[in-house]
Amino acid sequence: MTSAMPSNSRLTMLRQTPVVWTAALTVFAFLLSLFVGPAGVGWPTSTVTGGGEAARLVLMEIRLPRAVLGFLVGGALGLSGAVLQGYLRNPLAEPGLLGVSGGASFGAVVAIHSGASAVFALALPLGGLIGAVTATLAVVRLAGERSGTMSLILAGVAISSLTAALTALALNLAPNPFASIEILHWLMGSLTDRSLLHVWIASPLIVLGAAILLSTARDLDGLSIGDEAAENLGVDLRRLRHRVVAGTALSVGAATAVAGAIGFVGLVVPHLLRPFTSQEPGRLLWPSLFGGAALVLLADVALRLLSPAGDLRLGVVTAILGAPFFLWLVLATRRELDA
Repeated sequence: MTSAMPSNSRLTMLRQTPVVWTAALTVFAFLLSLFVGPAGVGWPTSTVTGGGEAARLVLMEIRLPRAVLGFLVGGALGLSGAVLQGYLRNPLAEPGLLGVSGGASFGAVVAIHSGASAVFALALPLGGLIGAVTATLAVVRLAGERSGTMSLILAGVAISSLTAALTALALNLAPNPFASIEILHWLMGSLTDRSLLHVWIASPLIVLGAAILLSTARDLDGLSIGDEAAENLGVDLRRLRHRVVAGTALSVGAATAVAGAIGFVGLVVPHLLRPFTSQEPGRLLWPSLFGGAALVLLADVALRLLSPAGDLRLGVVTAILGAPFFLWLVLATRRELDA
């Protein structure tokens, strides 16, 4: 009995302070991302002491942009996954469900396929942003203004399927093997070779989208007890839908545009953290933002240690981590239904 009490106390504390410990984990992962590089583990000490141009460049031009983008991209994916699962009341909802990731991927692939990315360095992220916005507008138009969540899901699946088919077509018709390799590498997702310019492109849109998504916390709590009850509590369902779609499009679209397709983060993180938030959708948002950031940062650090040459891609690592969790989720749901 006495040995069980400390364990129960620790569990209670984790449930009471999910934002605190997920934020602390994110800070640790961010600092670790600054410490770990292809040349090994360690802080560029000469930078700290004021000397060494090479060390300063390593920190400011390579490690810092990668760490900041890891935080932004992971936070956007984790937060949007939590919001979509709460809004759609679907435990399998994730950012790609609305076609945003697929649209951004196709836009970037078009930039590579057309040769624009070779002429203009910013063509790749800008193409991703244009693709994300176009896909989002198509989903909203297809679903209709007054339709329910099911129509939104179906429209998102339809646009995702279309963009996936168009991306495969572009890959199939790639003008040369080098373009095919570049497309494949980008589709796998990565933070390698990203600069502060990518940070400046993505950060305003991701921050704006995250702010919109975080503003839905109270409405998501009301929605969890049903549409009619939520409306009685003053929730404007139409306005909530616009905020969910706009926030997801801005944050996930910008994240995908600069980092490529990184899957499973938006699905896995909310599920892992939901037991610590009393199953309340509103309380889940901030922990999911920090949890997603920590997961991407730690996965990127593991990537550098496992593949210093950069052969292994971040999207592959998150898929390897996320796929077993997805299978476990399916089996757990099946056991609940059988019981």
